[in-house]
Amino acid sequence: MYLTKEVKAEIFKKHGGSETNTGSAEGQIALFTFRINHLTEHLKRNRKDFNTERSLVKLVGKRRSLLDYLKTNDIERYRAIIKELGIRK
Repeated sequence: MYLTKEVKAEIFKKHGGSETNTGSAEGQIALFTFRINHLTEHLKRNRKDFNTERSLVKLVGKRRSLLDYLKTNDIERYRAIIKELGIRK
């Protein structure tokens, strides 16, 4: 599988503060971004995989919801995570 425990721990350590802080908005946004990038590459090779396309759209929506939450509650953290991950606004 492309997303092992070690990869998840590294993502949360880098963006969430620690490996066990899996509930932080930044960590979840970073994890969603990693998964979105992976699914995007898959869909470039498999254009007719509509189930994966639907999953990708749902993930983008979840990430957008978290980004909106972060934007309303702490604009500085929002700007930092957008810049760090290279996400368009």
